[in-house]
Amino acid sequence: MQSQRATYVKKACAYITRNGSELLVFDGPSHDGLQIPKGTVEPGERPRVAVQREAVEESGLASFERLQHIATDVWTRRESPPKRYVRSFYHLPVHESRDHWVHTVTGTGEERGAEFEFSWVDLPTDATFALDLDDYIHSLTNPAEAATAGDVAAD
Repeated sequence: MQSQRATYVKKACAYITRNGSELLVFDGPSHDGLQIPKGTVEPGERPRVAVQREAVEESGLASFERLQHIATDVWTRRESPPKRYVRSFYHLPVHESRDHWVHTVTGTGEERGAEFEFSWVDLPTDATFALDLDDYIHSLTNPAEAATAGDVAAD
């Protein structure tokens, strides 16, 4: 029996916060649970550039206070055929007065034209997130944990 070679896909994930106490989320299509803005890192693109691009395309927000790397890990999307995501998580604080809004996804990806309805959840949260996207939310309320949480490689 021949083993299947795993596929690795680089992903950039955005923890966008407001007032240091709320996290931006949406209930995306075809997944059970809340999501955060995220997407695939394009060939030749750095994850820190990809996370800003994905945040703009998926949420419509374009002005962030700063960008802080939280963690990079390898997450198993499926076992057969093996597919792994190399996920880079970033914290992007923002000043935003809207409590909720609908944004039509821009860019060139397969979600282009989809409408995502955004809102904020209080931190810490025990909400259910799709794709284990909540793995590093705890570091938003405890920044000391961010320095060692799941780091695989710097970007």
